[in-house]
Amino acid sequence: MDFKSIFRTILKIVLPLAFGCLLLWFLYRKMDVSEIWRVVREGVRYDIILFSLLFGLFANIVRGFRWGLLIGSLGERFKMSNMVYAVLGNYAVNLVLPRVGEVWRCGVITKYDKISFSKLLGTLFIDRVSDTVMVGMITLCIFIFNIGFFTDFFAKNPELLDGFRSMFNSMWIYVSAVIFIALIWFVFTYMSKFTLVQKAKGLLRNIWEGMKSIWLLEHKVRFLVETFLIWGGYFCYFYITFYAFDFTKDLGVVVGLITFTMSSIGVAVPVQGGIGPWHFMVIATLVCFGVNENDAAAFALVVHTVQTVWTGLCGLFGIVALPITNRAAREVAAH
Repeated sequence: MDFKSIFRTILKIVLPLAFGCLLLWFLYRKMDVSEIWRVVREGVRYDIILFSLLFGLFANIVRGFRWGLLIGSLGERFKMSNMVYAVLGNYAVNLVLPRVGEVWRCGVITKYDKISFSKLLGTLFIDRVSDTVMVGMITLCIFIFNIGFFTDFFAKNPELLDGFRSMFNSMWIYVSAVIFIALIWFVFTYMSKFTLVQKAKGLLRNIWEGMKSIWLLEHKVRFLVETFLIWGGYFCYFYITFYAFDFTKDLGVVVGLITFTMSSIGVAVPVQGGIGPWHFMVIATLVCFGVNENDAAAFALVVHTVQTVWTGLCGLFGIVALPITNRAAREVAAH
């Protein structure tokens, strides 16, 4: 690995983390640290927090089974345990390098189950699109039935709406999109005989094959059930923690669902573990429902820290288990 590659890797780690930490500092800089620390030490039922972790693990295990369902529809053979371990490891890798975990996940399955990497990318695309649709549906339902909350939320955080508007009001966004599309069309139309372009076409074909897995599924109902189980598990993973704090335990399921949805949007920002954006969304949402800002900050700090450590531990287990279980399987097959 040369110096440039090492430098780029360091930047991929440091820049997102620096952004998240800066946002975290901005959020907590004017709060009463002694009051937050008092809640952390004396105002948390950690037994409830630990119980909630089981639902996060359950959701990720089901995600492994659902990914296996997509891959199986392509006629590929694989070990289901590899799917589960790869999904767990995916999240641990993302804690170091945001969004790289997905590439790592496909890479290890290619290594151990000998499935085309590009086909796996296609199934992963479907996996992520399913999540985006679920979050979008939940957000839409919440918006329709709780429009007052969103009005209040953006009134208290106008910089979010202003940033969104400025992005789409910029002419350069549309100019860049047109130039990019025109460039892709030109390359694939007039440079199709180049070896690199042919390889790119082959890669895209394989990705498309992987994406077709959703249409080839024989068990579409099972896919939907597993999708709801995943997001039901994630919701329980988050909402049960409400009962660990006196100031959130009586807020109810609707507030829990709204806060969960806003936190899921925060996680979409490519920062390790959503550090910073996740805290901002959770704190701002709880404050809108009357929770003291220091209490909301303590809630976000405790829940995010415990869940991040749990994600890392489960992911490390998956990363370690993959070579061990596959080595054992090869030894058995050899005898």
